[in-house]
Amino acid sequence: MPRKTLISSSSGLVEDVADPASRRGPGAEDFSPEFQLSFPYRGVFIWHVGREEVVGDANQILFVTGGEAFRLSIPRPGGFSELIVTPTQSILREVTEATGFDLEDHPSFRARSRMATPCIQRECAALLHDAETQRATEALEAEEQLLDLLRAAFAVELATKTPSTRTRRLIRRTKEFLESTFSMSLRLTDVAEAVGASSTYLTDVFSRFEGVSLHRYVTQLRLARALVELPEAGDLTRLALDLGFSSHSHFTLAFRRAFGCTPSAFRARSTRKLRDAMHAATRPARGNVKLTSSVAP
Repeated sequence: MPRKTLISSSSGLVEDVADPASRRGPGAEDFSPEFQLSFPYRGVFIWHVGREEVVGDANQILFVTGGEAFRLSIPRPGGFSELIVTPTQSILREVTEATGFDLEDHPSFRARSRMATPCIQRECAALLHDAETQRATEALEAEEQLLDLLRAAFAVELATKTPSTRTRRLIRRTKEFLESTFSMSLRLTDVAEAVGASSTYLTDVFSRFEGVSLHRYVTQLRLARALVELPEAGDLTRLALDLGFSSHSHFTLAFRRAFGCTPSAFRARSTRKLRDAMHAATRPARGNVKLTSSVAP
């Protein structure tokens, strides 16, 4: 899969990974020799690991145990994109032990996935945008970004209940359906019918085990896509409608609640970063951080 290095430092590696494939069945078996965290930000995929099938979408953080075999499949055309974070062993141990667990026994790696908060989604979008604008990030700033992202990922509240296999499959089907339809106007009966459950049962199960309502899950998917699209968006009303919001004001209210600023303010800051990066292009980059646009197979 194409990879682009966003950060390479003494604390770890952050890569932007894209898979444009449209296969439906599991791909070739693979594994990571290192413990990693995956932050999907576009599309959806299924991570087949052990006996589990874990959904990867923009609302999830995936925790990859080093040396554990897995396969990936893509349930619908369009492929997916994700940030892969590979911290150094010493950094990862320090971060996980600060939460009261040894690395090998940490509940996040046993659970394999957690909900990503709006703060985490914004941090990922910032890393992507900095790379796309070729902003010369200093080593100190980049390492702080990496550590902040790690701390936030492991600070997510740990689940206290373990769903049954049947419930996990229902939740997986629901996530797949929501990711493929989040830009549409959805009714609860449509979602329940698509995944084969009653509305009452589905809303109860989903909120209990995911920690958010179906509506909030869809809103976070829309907002996560907005973070990626906003820097290049010309017409904010058009973007709002394309993402599934009923109006520009609806989009603005949801965005402000999640990220503490309006979409236009976020876009303006992104534009300023681009201007600053262009202005600084004549100056040599400092530090040992690699921000590159080259793609390695």
